[in-house]
Amino acid sequence: MSEKLVQPVGPYSLVRRAGSLLFVSGQLGIDPQTNQLVGGVEKQLSTAIENVKRILASEGASLTDIVKTTVLLADMADFTTINELYAIYFSEPYPARSTYAVNTLPLNAKVEIEVIAMVSE
Repeated sequence: MSEKLVQPVGPYSLVRRAGSLLFVSGQLGIDPQTNQLVGGVEKQLSTAIENVKRILASEGASLTDIVKTTVLLADMADFTTINELYAIYFSEPYPARSTYAVNTLPLNAKVEIEVIAMVSE
């Protein structure tokens, strides 16, 4: 794959396969070209999901293979905005999802998303 993947900001794997499941570590809105966090919550979520797409593609999977997402928000006031943008990337049957407000995220990000995808072994 020629597209650059965002590298972890700590000692963990971007993605791990366990049988038919792919576990993608939480992704922030980091531009893989600049390795910098991008603007507001909408841009950060879009960039984070694009990072997830690239990671899944590197494993032969896509967003349609996702069965579960976890979204972490620095501010629950962004929940409606996140839902609107999330609906652009995911369609029915939607992945199961949990959304939590957290005190702070790495790099003071506004949103982080992690996913579990099911793929062929």
